[in-house]
Amino acid sequence: MSQQSVHKRNAAEVLLTGWRCTAEDRFVVTARWPGDHFFYAVRDGHRDPLLLSETIRQTFPLLCHEAYGVPFGHHLVWDTYSWCANPEVLRADGASAELELRVAADEVVRRRGSVVALSLTYDVVRDGMPLAAATSRFTVQTPQVYLRLRGDHGDPAAVRPIPVPSGIPAHETGRTDPRHVVLAPGDAPHRWQLRVDTGHPVLFDHPVDHAPGMLMLEAARQAVHALSGRPAACVTAMDTRFHRYAELDAPSWIEARRSGQDALGRSRFSVTGSQDGHGLFSCTVTLAEGFTEQA
Repeated sequence: MSQQSVHKRNAAEVLLTGWRCTAEDRFVVTARWPGDHFFYAVRDGHRDPLLLSETIRQTFPLLCHEAYGVPFGHHLVWDTYSWCANPEVLRADGASAELELRVAADEVVRRRGSVVALSLTYDVVRDGMPLAAATSRFTVQTPQVYLRLRGDHGDPAAVRPIPVPSGIPAHETGRTDPRHVVLAPGDAPHRWQLRVDTGHPVLFDHPVDHAPGMLMLEAARQAVHALSGRPAACVTAMDTRFHRYAELDAPSWIEARRSGQDALGRSRFSVTGSQDGHGLFSCTVTLAEGFTEQA
């Protein structure tokens, strides 16, 4: 699988290994997870659940370019993304893991013969066992439309990111490496400034003109760990809506609050991002207990 097909510069970050069409608007995508990962690291013998999200995210450009003929250079704009995973199937033993993503394009919007939006559903299987289910919708914009909408912020080379503030203690976020902390102290309880480190080799694999969606998901996850005081707990589900771009030249703010429990009694949290008084994203996060070691 080429880096270009999944919008990655570093070949080591390409998680997908192949794809095939099984019926009209139905696909099987294969993926391989390395034994461990610099950013989405194995913890307590289990995979990082957000490695699943990065795997799914890579299918967006793959299917757009390879299955639907979207030219390279077009921009994919995330609209919604929901997932839930079985933490027991996230076990890790030091070896690479093979996955199969069964993808259905439930909505294919075309304009003048070109795909302009896709709604996808996923069943993700590992070793014949159901690992996760997910849904997502995104739109596709031509370079001309994108630049018209983005204006002065549409050129990565012209954007001047604000200085990166010092992060909160890594252990509060469920991280061990301070380089991977994406939250900085805020100006109110349960409110943090987003740390946008454009030099991060995974979150900013290539130049972009705005903070990427995966950074927002990571911020939501870390905010829930910090708020709950349970950094070892496992995020088992997220339901996210992206509202607008997070610009690099102004501070963004992350806020979290408890929002009850799901039907299984697992804690749920509401996380929002904002910038200059405008909403960036909203996310409901489900948190289970810590991973359980396998016998």
